[in-house]
Amino acid sequence: MSATRYRRFLKLCEEWPRDEAKKGRDLGTFLRQRVALAFREGENTQISDPEKCDQMYESLARINDNLYRQRFPRVRDTSFTGVTVEECKVLLSGSLQQMDDEKKGLWKTLMERFSKSPPEDVPEKTPEK
Repeated sequence: MSATRYRRFLKLCEEWPRDEAKKGRDLGTFLRQRVALAFREGENTQISDPEKCDQMYESLARINDNLYRQRFPRVRDTSFTGVTVEECKVLLSGSLQQMDDEKKGLWKTLMERFSKSPPEDVPEKTPEK
């Protein structure tokens, strides 16, 4: 029976999409790692709690099949913040760090501008005696 469970989890892992933009934070990658850890011996793995294993598989399969998205459709594809799905993906992808490096915020720009030493071509005032 554990061979059947193992094959079901493998099929689920094949169907589960990977998001390459989320290196190290992708749910599909995490799922694959957990299945490999849980089924170390492959089809010969002895499962300590088969009911819990089946329940976990059914839950993940419902998520993968978008059951809840179909059951509870959204009116709009935005959140309360008004951020669109594409903008949210950019924020969560980790490329926000790259965007920060390319386009600095106003605060960073001002801090850099005012923390620099004065230009050399401007003569400094000498103290009067």
